Amino acid sequence: MKTFKIFTLIALSGFGLIRAQQTPADPQSEAISIVGATAHIGDGTVVENATLVFENGKITALAAGAATQGKVINAQGKHVYPGFIAGSTSLGLVEIDAVRPTRDMDELGDMIPHIRSMIAYNAESKVVESMRPNGVLLAQVSPKGGRISGTSSVMQLDAWNWEDAVVKADDGIHLNWPASYRRGRWWMGEEPGFHPNKKYGEQIDETLQFLANAKAYNQKPATEANIAFAGAKGLFDGTQKLYVYANGEKEIIDAISRLHAAGVGKMVLVGGYEAHKTADLLKQHQVPVMVNATHNLPFYNDDDYDHAYKLPALLVKAGLLVGIQNMDAANFQVRNLPFYAGHAAGYGLDKETALQLISSNTAKILGIDAQYGSLKVGKSATLFISEGDALDMRGNQLTHAFIDGREISLETHQTKLYKRYSNKYKTK
Repeated sequence: MKTFKIFTLIALSGFGLIRAQQTPADPQSEAISIVGATAHIGDGTVVENATLVFENGKITALAAGAATQGKVINAQGKHVYPGFIAGSTSLGLVEIDAVRPTRDMDELGDMIPHIRSMIAYNAESKVVESMRPNGVLLAQVSPKGGRISGTSSVMQLDAWNWEDAVVKADDGIHLNWPASYRRGRWWMGEEPGFHPNKKYGEQIDETLQFLANAKAYNQKPATEANIAFAGAKGLFDGTQKLYVYANGEKEIIDAISRLHAAGVGKMVLVGGYEAHKTADLLKQHQVPVMVNATHNLPFYNDDDYDHAYKLPALLVKAGLLVGIQNMDAANFQVRNLPFYAGHAAGYGLDKETALQLISSNTAKILGIDAQYGSLKVGKSATLFISEGDALDMRGNQLTHAFIDGREISLETHQTKLYKRYSNKYKTK
């Protein structure tokens, strides 16, 4: 048994070395100028034949014909974009969905706002590494499971460890609002299809009671420590947002109205499959929506076939602040984020507005828009150059990418395999 344990440790150590990530980039050492590109600012505007200059990790100039400094990158005929931002992901918390020891996005307990996803983030994840070649450079790493899942943080995707990766720590708490209907669990002998959730009211009461207790706990010095209650303090003093996962019209109305009455100040709706039916309520309470990925089928049999495709446009036209996230798909599919936005552009949005759904809008929702989400002087040089339209998988071909001015590697496990096998079947 002892020999087996030693062998296992050696094998696992070797496996870890083989799978080590690309070395994170060094800090920017000289000014860099990108010349001749079409600059997609991220706020709906475009600058043709732009010169973009950045130094010490910050954009210092952006205009057609601006003076160059330092190293010059000729991007004639190419496009430059702000780094795309993925919201509500488990990136760095899950490596292989089918292997339980690699999944660290869910902790024991139902009401655990004090659980911090940040310290579980694996900066050496192969999944995280695979985001960068598609332009996804930042992500909100959030916990999953339970009723109140825990606290998320915003991370940049080129780092040695979680401490280096943090852009905004503990930005929000995540709540899975109960569903009024649920699918029958066939493995437990229940009838298939949707059935009323008989415990819907009870589950709401449990959630609101927890929040009421947490609010009372944080209003005066406690005689006995309660880390769960203390972990929810930010919801009541305005320092954290509550990300509410709800899809149905009834659930959205119940969640927003009841949580507002409970004293929760800042909320974000995540999912929002029927959010277009509650647009007035969402506007009234200034609740942004992070809709699910557009590459989805209709949820109900009588829904429009293209409901998921056109939902972002419906919400934008209703005057809501909208972002796109990828909550329901496998973790590795977050790399398709730009193509979700591109799909939305084919169903009611113009390309530059669609771009905002994964750049400036998401930055505003996450509270990082002062530095990220758009190409503006004074902001972080977190951006990339693409051969073509980055929202189209045919044009999304990155040549350079930068996070805070650091030129990052676009090499991944997949690109290594591509190079390894690209000549194997050459036509003779």
